[in-house]
Amino acid sequence: MKAIARDGYGPPDGLELRDVDRPSIDGKGVLIRVRAASVNPYDWRMMRGEPRALVRFFPRKMKDWVPGADVAGRVEEVGSKVTQFRPGDDVFGVCTGACAEFAAANEHRLVRKPAGMPWDQAASIPIAGCTALQALRDHGRLRPGQRVLINGAAGGVGTFAVQITKALGADVTGVCSTRNLDLVRSLGANDVVDYTVEDFVAGGRRYDLIVQIAGNLTVKDMRRALTPQGSVVVVGGGVGHEEDGADEPMGEVLTLMVRGMILSRFMRQRASMFMGRVRSSDLPDP
Repeated sequence: MKAIARDGYGPPDGLELRDVDRPSIDGKGVLIRVRAASVNPYDWRMMRGEPRALVRFFPRKMKDWVPGADVAGRVEEVGSKVTQFRPGDDVFGVCTGACAEFAAANEHRLVRKPAGMPWDQAASIPIAGCTALQALRDHGRLRPGQRVLINGAAGGVGTFAVQITKALGADVTGVCSTRNLDLVRSLGANDVVDYTVEDFVAGGRRYDLIVQIAGNLTVKDMRRALTPQGSVVVVGGGVGHEEDGADEPMGEVLTLMVRGMILSRFMRQRASMFMGRVRSSDLPDP
């Protein structure tokens, strides 16, 4: 089959269209004929081999590695133990190697695609949508009427977070760059902050929940913008990549978060960090 693939870790110029073996499936597996795929920071990190310390101590061989976890497509084949799907079903969710003609997935990480949903929209939901939902509902413990700030509101997770916050009945402020102000407003944000001209931490407004998706603010900085019983949820590393492709300071982020979680034991404010996990129960299923 045709796929976008590369050997070993490295920058994106190593990716190429090539012929690779069609993936095999086990008893609980589903083979999908791919109709659409999307790319996330997860794929960027996997391609480059990040964090570097993990790759150094636990090296892996990468031959014909195909990027892409978010997928939408039609079921081509199912394993002997699969009960939820059959060939011909339209599905979306997460898989291994979505940037190819065929991809393999576990049936418990897929749901049926709503009939009216375009393929590309379905493929954009799984990782970003589930991460946003879990940040707000599970880790942020969001309640109606609260004031929420989304730092990084114009990215994949951020755009879902703004909409989910509104749907759950809270007041949402989105932080983004100048060029994305109209986009974030169109998603339903009650207020928008342009981080290139305004520091939301230095302002007088206080928030019940801050979701840190992008930027390099410390937990200490963000606590200043919280209510006395507010919470900070850092999604992944919570920082953006440098334009030159330099590594994110993941070690510094982890250190700051450990300090923040220790302080949370002695303060009413809470701080936590998590990595999103796609579960079929968190995906829209008709």
